[in-house]
Amino acid sequence: MDKGLSLRNVTISKGGTPLLSVTHDIKPGEVLTVMGPSGVGKSTLLAFITGTLAADFRATGEVWLDGHNITQAAPHQRRVGILFQDDLLFPHLSVGANLAFGLQPGGSAAERKAKIDEALEEVGLSGFADRDPATLSGGQKARVALMRMLLSEPCGLLLDEPFSRLDAALRAQVRDMVFDRARARELPVLMVTHDADDAHATGGVIITLGG
Repeated sequence: MDKGLSLRNVTISKGGTPLLSVTHDIKPGEVLTVMGPSGVGKSTLLAFITGTLAADFRATGEVWLDGHNITQAAPHQRRVGILFQDDLLFPHLSVGANLAFGLQPGGSAAERKAKIDEALEEVGLSGFADRDPATLSGGQKARVALMRMLLSEPCGLLLDEPFSRLDAALRAQVRDMVFDRARARELPVLMVTHDADDAHATGGVIITLGG
């Protein structure tokens, strides 16, 4: 598979105890959901993909992204974006400065500002660049976190329970926005969750661990 995210015979164990085994191809614009209760190894799988797996875990298999084997690549070289359940915005930076953190190096100040303004407009936050993140609602913070990650121009997207702290109405809205943006950019998406509604909303394949 030239484009997309491919997990090839990925197995992860801890202390000799197998946690999970996954083989799956995620095409551009598709979402694979890995479901299961806490402690079953969902976030561990994401850590293996991002190159941040703790030393007490043992993993075998390969991760391929857009035709490249990234299994041994340094984390910052993998071109994989990730969203967590916490927005992780920098409290000491403005909304615009938070977004600038996601931008690739290079370009003039005017070009970088234009990209930030465009990103804010895309998620209905035009004029928010100078705002303090503390003044934003939960949904607004989620939108800023999403666009900061997308500005880094990832080739794949990982979602680690990203909607779990949002109330029901906001949850569906932010969830749809994330999936729509990922499809528009033809990004393969891997989401881990214990929430059935989130899983079924993707319309994609669901793998259940520890079931």
